[in-house]
Amino acid sequence: MSLRKPWKPLSKETIRSVPDRYGVYELGDDDGNSLGVDAGPLQDELKEALAYGDGSKVRWQVATSRDHAESLLDEHR
Repeated sequence: MSLRKPWKPLSKETIRSVPDRYGVYELGDDDGNSLGVDAGPLQDELKEALAYGDGSKVRWQVATSRDHAESLLDEHR
């Protein structure tokens, strides 16, 4: 299941605007098709995705803790 948030470009500028917290993120391609959903420390995960070219768009949901992020991930799988 996809996150119900608008897509943003997966770029350094976007990553700088992401809170330095745990959360769930979804990567997408140029057409807005979902490539996958995962959880973790948002800035670190998105920096890695950008470096490896794992997608061109992203959307996320901030969590209150690591456990909360994992719980949110289960809801979106």
